[in-house]
Amino acid sequence: MTQIELATSNGTRMAETSDDAALAIRGMTVSYGQKPAVFSVDMTVPVGSMTAIIGPNGAGKSTLLKAALGVIKPLAGTATVFGQPVADARARIAYVPQRASVDWDFPTRVIDVVLMGLYRELGLLGRLRGAHKAKAMECLERVGMQDFATRQIGQLSGGQQQRVFLARALAQDADLYLLDEPFAGVDAATEKAIIDVLQSLRADGKTVVAVHHDLSTVPDYFDRVFLINTTRIAEGTVEDAFTPQTLQEAYGGRLATGQLGQTALGA
Repeated sequence: MTQIELATSNGTRMAETSDDAALAIRGMTVSYGQKPAVFSVDMTVPVGSMTAIIGPNGAGKSTLLKAALGVIKPLAGTATVFGQPVADARARIAYVPQRASVDWDFPTRVIDVVLMGLYRELGLLGRLRGAHKAKAMECLERVGMQDFATRQIGQLSGGQQQRVFLARALAQDADLYLLDEPFAGVDAATEKAIIDVLQSLRADGKTVVAVHHDLSTVPDYFDRVFLINTTRIAEGTVEDAFTPQTLQEAYGGRLATGQLGQTALGA
């Protein structure tokens, strides 16, 4: 069993074991050219937690997730999910990519996108049954999109598209949900709908990890944070790791204290 220490803002050290973690990343290094985008990063996500990955633009947040999943190939490092190699635990993972990375012109209906989340159950040539469509509709209802089931995905607004992709993830009935900027470019109603669903997943014992930008909502939305700026800055509970000191270390002169709010600043 591998054990690592997690730094917190007050200088204390907490030990967590990678074999018990929902997601454990060790020594992850990724480079897009000569300069590393992520360098020797360790990360430990406890089961049943809700973690925000935060850091400035270009800090390696999305890259870290993609490397852990094998979407991009790292120079070094490993990732395990519930103590297993990622390749052996795919059925337990649901991944929601950045909306900007999806081809929204592809001609498919909303219900068909959600049914894609059932492909492991169906198989490539599996036959759709009423139970599958009912499950897809249930997932759409959870994100408030049941009335759009037959709409073409490209006809939806950005926030609606994001809800549909969350519904697809729900259809997978995973244990670990990884989301890359789920709140980017969505309206307030969609943001509330998404966070309500994510927090309900955590209440059911699922584990949620999300790349997140809005520092002011971190204390309300998440119970843990992982701060990164190419290397790991800090990780732990929001109370321990989301502090003016760690934020200043992660963001440096780019940190606008006004965006943190009184909670983050400890005022």
